[in-house]
Amino acid sequence: MRAIITGGSGLIGRALCQELIDHGHEVAVLSRNTSKPEGLPSEVQVVEWDAATAKGWGELVNETDAVINLAGESLADGRWTDARKRRIMQSRVNAGQAVLEAISAASTRPKVLVQSSAVGYYGPRTDEVLDEDAGPGSDYLARVCFDWEASTAPVERMGVRRAVIRTGIVLSAEGGALPKILLPFRLFAGGPMGNGRQYWPWIHIRDEVRAIRFLMENENASGPFNLTAPHPLTNKEFASAVGQVMGRPSWLPAPAFALKLALGEMSTVLLDGQRAMPQRLQELGFAFDFTTLDAALKDLLQ
Repeated sequence: MRAIITGGSGLIGRALCQELIDHGHEVAVLSRNTSKPEGLPSEVQVVEWDAATAKGWGELVNETDAVINLAGESLADGRWTDARKRRIMQSRVNAGQAVLEAISAASTRPKVLVQSSAVGYYGPRTDEVLDEDAGPGSDYLARVCFDWEASTAPVERMGVRRAVIRTGIVLSAEGGALPKILLPFRLFAGGPMGNGRQYWPWIHIRDEVRAIRFLMENENASGPFNLTAPHPLTNKEFASAVGQVMGRPSWLPAPAFALKLALGEMSTVLLDGQRAMPQRLQELGFAFDFTTLDAALKDLLQ
């Protein structure tokens, strides 16, 4: 298959490019950087785009089997000011509208669109078990995810199969959340955040990209899918597992008030959680390489 990836230069995108290339697929990445972004395989074609329209790349859709839309400004690059919250939302909606524009104009449409989203779709849900039938939350992150998903929904009426991936915390040694999580443990100051009872739905980067490829290739895969490992843990359990694997203490809590003071509204990413389960992914027959956090951490850290 030939695939176009938006957001292909990010953590998930780089790993996904390698996964697809390794399994015989052709890959083109849309990037605002005209030179090849660091970390992309040499076989990847880089195509310039403005992250808001189909100008300059839309015609490539005629020769493409799959579009994978991962584009969106990072949530963790600074405090959520009003201006930054608008950029976070607009970057996702604009990218989705650009993909929709390209597919609408194509004379030969792709077979599948994989649309990115996140478990934040469900909002803070304490210990409620969440499969893909659970409704959306009402907080800021839930609204972002809802609009992100909705931005490409019309392609389904055009006969394009669409799989929506609601991703949890992606664990990778190459960046993302894990290095930030590990830092206090390296300083012998690790422990739960807030009361530690919030669930952290996690997934190993290898399973993340394997699942995306699985959904891209599987003609029966459509609708929403939770991309999370089968055994989500509370934050306290997560901290304990990290401490055990690293041989560090894991009892020093980070008080909720301190995190809220330091991070503002962005602290919800750490203090609130979702007990999301990959029910539909497993029903389709996907087998995780890493079902326990211990095994995932040992693979990434040792």
